[in-house]
Amino acid sequence: MDLSLNRRVLIIDDNPSIHDDFKKVLGSKLGQDDGLDADELLLFGEPDPTPSRHYYEVDSASQGQIGLEKVREALRIERPYAMAFVDMRMPPGWDGLETIERLWEVDAHLQVVICSAHGDYDWTQLIIRLGQPDKLLVVKKPFEPIEVLQCANALTRKWQNEWEMRGQMVTLEEMVNARTEGLKAANTKLRQLATHDVLTGLPNRVLFEDRMDQAMTQADLSGTELALLLFNLDNFKLVNDSMGHHAGDELLKEVGQRLRSVVRAADTLARLGGDEFVMIALAVKGREEGLEIAEHALAMLKPPIRIQGVDLECSSSIGIALYPGDAGSASSLLSYADSAMSCAKQSDVKAQCFVPGMKPAAHPRAQMEGELRDALRRGELELHYQPKIDVLSGAIHSAEALIRWRHPERGLVSPAEFIPLAEESGLIGPIGEWVVREACRQTRKWQDEGLAPIRVAVNLSPSQFRHGNLLGTMRQALDDAGLDPRYLEVELTESTVMSDAEGSVTILEHLSQMGVLVSVDDFGTGYSSMSYLRRFPVDILKIDRTFISEIVSRPDDASIVSAIVSLAHSLRLKVVAEGVETREQLDFLKTLGCDQYQGYYFSPAVPPQQFALLLQNTAANGSFMDDALRTHSKLAAYRRS
Repeated sequence: MDLSLNRRVLIIDDNPSIHDDFKKVLGSKLGQDDGLDADELLLFGEPDPTPSRHYYEVDSASQGQIGLEKVREALRIERPYAMAFVDMRMPPGWDGLETIERLWEVDAHLQVVICSAHGDYDWTQLIIRLGQPDKLLVVKKPFEPIEVLQCANALTRKWQNEWEMRGQMVTLEEMVNARTEGLKAANTKLRQLATHDVLTGLPNRVLFEDRMDQAMTQADLSGTELALLLFNLDNFKLVNDSMGHHAGDELLKEVGQRLRSVVRAADTLARLGGDEFVMIALAVKGREEGLEIAEHALAMLKPPIRIQGVDLECSSSIGIALYPGDAGSASSLLSYADSAMSCAKQSDVKAQCFVPGMKPAAHPRAQMEGELRDALRRGELELHYQPKIDVLSGAIHSAEALIRWRHPERGLVSPAEFIPLAEESGLIGPIGEWVVREACRQTRKWQDEGLAPIRVAVNLSPSQFRHGNLLGTMRQALDDAGLDPRYLEVELTESTVMSDAEGSVTILEHLSQMGVLVSVDDFGTGYSSMSYLRRFPVDILKIDRTFISEIVSRPDDASIVSAIVSLAHSLRLKVVAEGVETREQLDFLKTLGCDQYQGYYFSPAVPPQQFALLLQNTAANGSFMDDALRTHSKLAAYRRS
C-alpha cells in the first residue's frame, strides 16, 4: 500500500444505518434516487446530488472496543487508518471520548472527527480531556455531505503529509548519524595522526617524548634503570634511490613490524623519522641486558625482506644509552644513544653502548653542514619540477618546484636528508631565497621559449615564512625575472600556517594582494581551526599523500579525502591530491570532484629540460587563471583593492 495516498477511514458508531450513509458519501457517488431514512436526514439533512471527487476505503465498527481492535490490526498489517469518525454516544460501551483516548494510545497519528448531536462538551473541555488539538475536529449533527467530504479530504491529506514528513525525518536522521559516524572516524584518524607515525602506525616523536618522561619518572620511583636504543637502518638510501620511495616505505613497515616483536608490553617502540627507530626498555639490568635486547632485534631483522619481488638484506646500527647512569635528561640520553649508534655504523659491531670519549654524533652532521654551505656557493643545488594535472582534462595545470642537491661524491641527495639540517643551521633562509629566484627565472624562461605559460609553486619553510623579508624577497625575485605574480604560488604546510594563526592571516593577505597564490600543503596531517581556515586568504588545499596511498582500499582514508574536497569546495578553494601512483586512485579522485593531482602516475619531479618536453608533448591548461579568480583569496584581494 502506498501510504502517501492513504485514504483509509474508520467509522465508529452504534447506529448501523449511519455507517451506510457514510459509505454513500465517502465510498461511492451519491445517488439522487436513494431514499433517505430518518437517520440519513438526522445525520446529513437534505441530500447533495454533487458526486464526490475522491473515494475512500471505509471500515465500520459499532463500538469503541471493536474500533480499537481494527486499528490494532491495521497497524499490524501496515495499512493504518488515516482518520476516524467517532460518535460521541455509543451505549452500552465506551463513549466517544474514552474511545478516542484508547485509539490514540495505540495510534498517535490517527486523525479524528467527533460526531455529536448534543452539546455535552465544549471545545475547551475536549482539549483538557484529550489534548492534541491538531488531530481533532468536532462536527455536529445534522451536517451536509460536503462537511464529511471536507473533513475526510483535509484530514487524510494531513495524515499523508505527516507520514511523508516522518519518513523524511527518519532519512535525515540516518544521514546525520552516518555523517556523525564518519566525522567520528575522521577525528579518531586525525588524533591518531597527531601522535603516531602514519607509515608504520608506531608512536611518533611527540608521543615518544611523552613516554620518555613517564619512563624516567617510573625509573626514579622504582630505583631501576631504563635503556634507550636508537636504531638506524644501514644502506636505506640505496633502497630508496634504486627501487623508489614506495619500496623504501614497504621496507620501513616491515622493519617496524619485526621490531614490535622485540618490545615487551611495558616498553615503547617509536619511529622518529626517516629510517630511525627508538626503543624505551624499562627495568633493565645494566648494559648487558640492553645489549641482549639489541642482539635480539638484530636477529629479528636478519631474515631477508621481500620487496617488489626482490629479497633485501636488512641490518641496523644500534646505539644504547642508560638512564640514569649515562645521562639525567631525555635530550642528553638521546644524544648519547646517537653517538653510540654513529660509532656502531662505522664498525663491525652493530650494537654499542655509549661510553665516555665517544665522538659526538654531531660530527658527521657538522661535516654535512659545511658541505651544504659550499653547495649553495658552488651552485650544486638545482630545482626539479613535478607537474600538477587537471583531473578531468588530463592537461598540465601547473608545477611544483622541488629542490635537489647534486653532491659531487654522493650524487643526487634527497631534500629529506638536508632540509632538516638547513633548518637547524639557519641555511634555510638563503636556500629558500635561491629557490624563489630560480623558480621565477625558470618559469619566465619557459615563457620566453614559447611554451604554454603555467604557474610554478615553491615551498616555504616555517622560518622563511615567519622571519626575514619574505614579501620583499618575493617582489624582488618577480621583478628580476620579469614574471607576472599570477604565475607564482607558495606552498605552506598546515602546521606552519596554524602555529601563529593571527600572524599568518596578515602575511597571507599581503601575498594575496601581491597577486601570488597560496596553497596549504599536507592538509589533513595537522590541526586546522575551521574558523581560521575560513579567514585565511588561501587558494588551494593539498591533500597529503598518506591519505591517497590507500584511498581505494581504506574506507577511512576515502572518507577523509571526501570530507577535505567537500570542505575546500564549500570555501571556494581548489583541491590538489599528492602522491597519485595508480589509475584506480585517479578514478576515485574523479568521482570525488578533486580538481588536480600530482604523482608518479603522471610523472615524478624532473629537471627543467625534461619538464619542457612534457609541456611540449602534453596539452597545458591555460584556463587556470580563471580558476584562480574564483577562489577565496582572490575575491578577498579584489574587495580590499
